[in-house]
Amino acid sequence: MIDLQLLRDHPDVIRRSQAARGASVEAVDEAIAADAAKRAALTEFENLRAEQNAFSKKVGQAQGDEKKALLAEVAELSQRVKDAQAAANDADEAFTKIVRSIENVIIEGVPSGGEEGFVTLREHGTAPTYDFEVRDHVEIAEGLDAIDLVRGAKVSGSRFYFLKGIGARLELGLMNMGLDKALGYGFTPLITPTLVRPEVMQGTGFLGEHADEVYYLPADDLYLTGTSEVALAGYHADEILDVSNGPIRYAGWSSCYRREAGSAGKDTRGIIRVHQFNKLEMFVYAHPDEAEAEHDKLVAWQEEMMQALDLTYRVIDVAAGDLGSSAARKFDIEAWLPSQSAYRELTSTSNCTTFQARRLDTRYRTESGKTSPVATLNGTLATTRWIAVFLETHQRADGSVFVPPALRPYLGGLEVLVPVAGA
Repeated sequence: MIDLQLLRDHPDVIRRSQAARGASVEAVDEAIAADAAKRAALTEFENLRAEQNAFSKKVGQAQGDEKKALLAEVAELSQRVKDAQAAANDADEAFTKIVRSIENVIIEGVPSGGEEGFVTLREHGTAPTYDFEVRDHVEIAEGLDAIDLVRGAKVSGSRFYFLKGIGARLELGLMNMGLDKALGYGFTPLITPTLVRPEVMQGTGFLGEHADEVYYLPADDLYLTGTSEVALAGYHADEILDVSNGPIRYAGWSSCYRREAGSAGKDTRGIIRVHQFNKLEMFVYAHPDEAEAEHDKLVAWQEEMMQALDLTYRVIDVAAGDLGSSAARKFDIEAWLPSQSAYRELTSTSNCTTFQARRLDTRYRTESGKTSPVATLNGTLATTRWIAVFLETHQRADGSVFVPPALRPYLGGLEVLVPVAGA
């Protein structure tokens, strides 16, 4: 949720942010009006309640006929107080609804525009070339007997799969490599729940315009998470954290679930866009003044993983219109996918400033002793999709795949993944 003081004192800042995102600017004016109505209704209720308290004392001191006359007025005043309280509650509910529709205020410098409005910050490596016909990751993986898409569809439907043999080992290897790096960076590992309550899903901002991407279990009133960011954000809800000694960092390992609504026909082959996958997610609670510096660190750690795997990539500053509602700024790392001759997103890292923490009431204690919302940040360190880029980048003419030295300890020392006869 946005800073209400910013809404009251500097609404033009929020209007500019909404315009850059392509979101509703009118919502800002509606929120200002709703805020005024809420405060007016609350004042009316408090004034009437004070009048009721004073009246009650007067009744208590009266006697005889005077008391009988005053008691006749008690019921009417009591009803007015109840009506005023109901009006205040309604006004607060209306205000909360409109203010929650306003997206996080973007950080200065975020490019305007939609999906294609990003700015490339830097590139690493050059697109690999091959003296043979390039295979896509599905053909390579099937040759290694590392994946079974047919049985995945038989068991669960489209966009599901089995990773088998070296495919399963490869995913675990990438995830464990990422986990070791996270431990070195000072992260505490957590294996997180993948079912969360509505208030946690709502608090992280995932029930906005992209709510149709989320799996919901109505019988249990629980949501399946599309990233462990959700559970990690809820981990310290309603708590006061000590960030005086630096950011608190968690690495969440979980399965993730996405409906991929609206993606019909997109990346239907392979494991680029699927309904279930594994992911290692970095999540940070930080002092708001340290959030931007921490954001840069998350990107640098992601790049270390990319470079250790010898992948060609670029880092982009995502345009405002392509940010999620919670992110004030997002950097994506897109790796080169040889079969498509294009960059494809492998990691995202977002600075959500205090937006999520306001919703989830996660605070730190200031020097004055008061409490204030912390900043939250998140970023991917490994995920199933990486397998696709890894296989395609390091493929060889005979169907084998080269294993970079940094990954070999996680694959039992294997230097090359060799095709399986008859696969």
